[in-house]
Amino acid sequence: MFTNNEIEQQVAEFLLQIKAIKLQPNNPFTWASGWKSPIYCDNRVTLSHPTIRTYIRQQLVAAIHDKFGSVGCIAGVATAGIPQGALVAQELGLPFIYVRSKPKEHGTGSMIEGDAPTTSGKRVVVIEDLLSTGKSSLQAVEALRAAGYDVAGLAAIFTYGFDIADENFKQANCPYVTLSNYNALIKYAEEHQFINEKDVNLLKQWRESPSTWGEIAAS
Repeated sequence: MFTNNEIEQQVAEFLLQIKAIKLQPNNPFTWASGWKSPIYCDNRVTLSHPTIRTYIRQQLVAAIHDKFGSVGCIAGVATAGIPQGALVAQELGLPFIYVRSKPKEHGTGSMIEGDAPTTSGKRVVVIEDLLSTGKSSLQAVEALRAAGYDVAGLAAIFTYGFDIADENFKQANCPYVTLSNYNALIKYAEEHQFINEKDVNLLKQWRESPSTWGEIAAS
């Protein structure tokens, strides 16, 4: 039986080893939002590594059992949450559905693909690969609730740990759990020399003020 800290550190190790997470404090990435960031996360890379893929699937299942108890359906969030959610649903022997980022522009115009065939299947856990502000994840939660699903909560691989995400999930009355997080990642990266002390300071500064960090780092 793994402790939460052991799981956090193991997932952080995996994500760094396979470069699903890249740390570049001195050569920042630009997010779609326009934010400058010293970190880039693409957890879809884990799907290409069977051992890591299996570990993440098993730990997501364990987290769901521990945090949410019995559920009747798993829902993935398009796009990166779809394969992770399908793997979890297969492990649990549950129906799988997924939520689009916007309604179809043809046909039924729905946001949700698939359906839970029983009433008990309406109690659903949402699967994401990554949490930043939580906005897109909570759009999926809202769509599921509007369609009559009882959303028990959300499970994800990794979170940046932004305060705004905590507040958004609290306001939406949606509990969530993640396998690893930004603090655990930076701790592991420093201890195993993925980064140096100066990098750690820059990464901590970004975590405290991500929207303005690019201006500070450039000054």
